[in-house]
Amino acid sequence: MADEFIKGFALFTLGGLGWLTFGGWYRTPSYYDVVQLVNPAEGVNTAYGEIGLVVGDASFWLMILGALTFWVFIPVSRQLRDMLGDEAEAAN
Repeated sequence: MADEFIKGFALFTLGGLGWLTFGGWYRTPSYYDVVQLVNPAEGVNTAYGEIGLVVGDASFWLMILGALTFWVFIPVSRQLRDMLGDEAEAAN
């Protein structure tokens, strides 16, 4: 279980760092705005800016789905597999 936790935590940390970095560059018009990191991107007119927006969105989903995969989906699938294996042994 410890290896799943650290893998999920690593993906959560790397995705969060990428999301904060690219969100700060492209989605935060002013430091003093109340809403930051979730504003629509403004003034992105270059290909590098578009790539930055895509990488920022991908980092957000890596943060969410990576942590859910290793913290929830894999342990639940192992529990279900063990439970179904125990039921199959009891049926024989």
